[in-house]
Amino acid sequence: PQIGGTALEVNADPLAKVANMGGLELVMPEAYASGPCADLLDSGRPVVNFDITGESVTLPSLSGDYSAMTFSGQIPGPTLRVTQGDVVHMTLTIPSDEVTQHGNDMHASQMSSKPYMGAVQIGETGEYCFIAEVPGVFKYHCSGVNL
Repeated sequence: PQIGGTALEVNADPLAKVANMGGLELVMPEAYASGPCADLLDSGRPVVNFDITGESVTLPSLSGDYSAMTFSGQIPGPTLRVTQGDVVHMTLTIPSDEVTQHGNDMHASQMSSKPYMGAVQIGETGEYCFIAEVPGVFKYHCSGVNL
């Protein structure tokens, strides 16, 4: 293409361009504790506990009732507000009369919770912890069964 009488170079290979710049180093914040939550809970940082219950309920809709998984009986689930640098201590309890296991994935953690909590079995409680490093508004949702 021509702009003002000069030719612009068009590089059709973006990976070659990145290599010519010296490459890229992708850095992911180390949000999760590397071991049990105790590593972060005893770190001296403020801790925000977020305790929710996975509950299936029947909800009405214009086309009839449908079964939905809720967090603590709410859709959307309860709001968690933290300050950057806080430790988030997430616990998910699945009641013993629940029909299926559930998990939780909180996007603010920047990683899947599966390595730390995974699917919480019926009648049990799972937990994971992370440092709220990235500012913003994030969703959380059921992570399904070991997804």
